[in-house]
Formats: sequence, structure tokens, C-alpha cells
Amino acid sequence: MSNHLIVGAAGQLGVELMLALQAKYGAERVTLSDIRPVPHPQAEASEFILCDAQDKDALDHLIERTQPNTVYMLVAMLSAKGESAPMAAWGLNMNPLLHTLEAARRGMVKHIFWPSSMAVFGPNAPKDLTPQETNLCPTTVYGVSKVSGELWCQYYHDKFGVDVRSIRYPGLIGFRSEPGGGTTDYAVEAFQAALEDRTLQCYLAPNERLPMMTMEDAVRGTLDLMEAPAHNIRVRTSYNLQGCSFTPDELAKAIRQTVPGFAMHCVPDARQDIAASWPNSLDDTAAQKDWGWRPKHDVQGLVAHILEGISPPVDG
Repeated sequence: MSNHLIVGAAGQLGVELMLALQAKYGAERVTLSDIRPVPHPQAEASEFILCDAQDKDALDHLIERTQPNTVYMLVAMLSAKGESAPMAAWGLNMNPLLHTLEAARRGMVKHIFWPSSMAVFGPNAPKDLTPQETNLCPTTVYGVSKVSGELWCQYYHDKFGVDVRSIRYPGLIGFRSEPGGGTTDYAVEAFQAALEDRTLQCYLAPNERLPMMTMEDAVRGTLDLMEAPAHNIRVRTSYNLQGCSFTPDELAKAIRQTVPGFAMHCVPDARQDIAASWPNSLDDTAAQKDWGWRPKHDVQGLVAHILEGISPPVDG
């Protein structure tokens, strides 16, 4: 019996969540699943089961075999990548969630976590401190699928009592795995470019402000949400979560405080149009009040944290 099943464990968030759950509960209480192996040596400490989560029968069999208390359903095709294959993105972003919700309705799972995104917002939403409740008119298939998923989560909670919880993540920045095709991946690439002493060609405008967050903060927020008493969870679509906000130009300046020679050249492409439709910052008052959310890293703290994480160890 596994207490925690991570489906989509090979992605950026999956790797980080695996490490946190293993540290908190023990590797033997965590099961990993994906269509490919998890690219981290610590994955060998937990059971790994190959599974295509779009296949309902295969996912049901996985859940029956592992009998998890909580499923973290992380399978997704991200914003930029999804625009090149809209129907594939829709299927990948929706089917695994619906299969998991159905499993919970049938009593196979007690708790579900499913990630949403700031991509649910479109250009008609307020840009600064975007409210928890506002217009949701996204411009990408990724955003459309996340809005739909949020409503399915609320429906299954209200109609069937399924305890499914969700966070609207901002751009997530980590250093333990490769980025997965999101519009905010430039920030991850910037740190690697700084370490390798090469110029970064950024695909966003230098003044495009977006909400961002370290993977460490994102995972801590996720675990805090899942551990909160059910009566505290008042949002059954998805909670806004804010870390810090910055532009590519501001990020480059912050990196130069540690890596003075870092250079970045902005050549906006189609991803700039996606970014322009998203918020500058998110109002996460509901998360603060309901389950005590507080980010750890501001912009400079984020930069220091990521540079420390990607830097090779010093001998001696």
C-alpha cells in the first residue's frame, strides 16, 4: 500500500514533489508513475510503475495496485508546447484528471492534488494582484484545459464529495530537471546560461512582468494545502499562489549581482503573446487566510537559491 502516488513524476514538479514526499514520509510510502523513468537518482528509492494516465483502465489498475491515500495528478502539456498540438494538449491535460476524479468518486482514492496555473487568466482579467475570483478567458489551450479542469474539480467536490485540491501556480523555477515547454522557462534557462558563461536569447520582451516562484516554495505550498483540514479549504476550483514578480530585464540585473558578466538578448517570439495575456501578479489572500500560505523567496532570494542549487560543488 502506497500513501502517496505521483502520476507524471518525471516532470519538473514531479521530481521536486517526489523528493519532498520521500523526505517527509519515507521513500517506501511514495510510488512514482509516468510513461518514462524519473530522471533523478533518488527515484530508485521508491517503487516506479510505468503507466499511460490517458488510458483509464491502466490508471485504474495502477490505483488498485498501489491503493494510495493521495494521488498527485501532475500529467500535463504546458502552455508553449501545447499551442503546437492543441488537441493532443487537451487530451493530455483533461483525461488523466477525469479518470482520477472518477476513481475517487468510486471510493478508490481519498484525496487528489491537481495543479492549475496562472494561464487560466486572459487579457481581460486585472493585471496587477489578479483576484481569486475574476474573468477566466485564457488565450491558450493549456489555459482552457486548466479552467475546465478547475470546474470539474469543483463539480466532483460539490456533487460527490471528492476531496480534490488545486493551486494556480505562477512560473516555476527549479534546477533539478529540464524545463518542460512552458512560457516562463526562459527564467530557468537564464540561470544555466549564467553558469555556462553564455549569452541567453530570451523570447520575451525585456519589460514583460510575470509572477514566478521557486520549486521549493511551490512544493511547500502544495504540501501545506494537502495537509490543511478539509473545513479550511474554501476554494474548490484552484487557489491563486504568488511568489514574486519580475521582468526578464530585472532578472538579468539580479543575476549580474552574483555573475557580473551575464548577458541576455531579448528577441520576442510567439510566446510573448502568451505572456502578455497573463497577470503581473496574483492576489493570494485566500491561500493566506485558509491554510497559512507565505512565500519564502523574494526576487533576490530566488536568484541566490537557484544559483546555489545549480553551481557545482567546490573541491576541498
